[in-house]
Amino acid sequence: MTTHKLPARGAGKETEPPAPTANEVRLVGRISKTPERRELPSGDEVWTFRVVVPRALSTRSRRGVDALECAAWSARARRSVRTWAADDMVEVTGSLRRRFFRAGGSAASRVEVEMSAGRLIRRARTG
Repeated sequence: MTTHKLPARGAGKETEPPAPTANEVRLVGRISKTPERRELPSGDEVWTFRVVVPRALSTRSRRGVDALECAAWSARARRSVRTWAADDMVEVTGSLRRRFFRAGGSAASRVEVEMSAGRLIRRARTG
């Protein structure tokens, strides 16, 4: 593998190229409850849901799963999500986003997966 030297800012020094960065998420898990559609004051529509994924077992944590908040903003993502139901097994791809908002007079934030694509793997069994 060949490494390229780049001039450093200002000093004419050579440095390694920056490491590639990525914000990519892939979750495969089950939907904890039926996704919810919300219309925002702006008129935008978003579908929100939670994906429950197994966690690698460790001695430090007694929890065996993580429940991760997801949001479908694009028309393509919303079309996928609106047919999903509680306990369906799905695959979700997207990126992590930190959303800031005001709640109860103070600033707050939360991290969620902004879904870019998703697919149903298996419908929940009924009855």
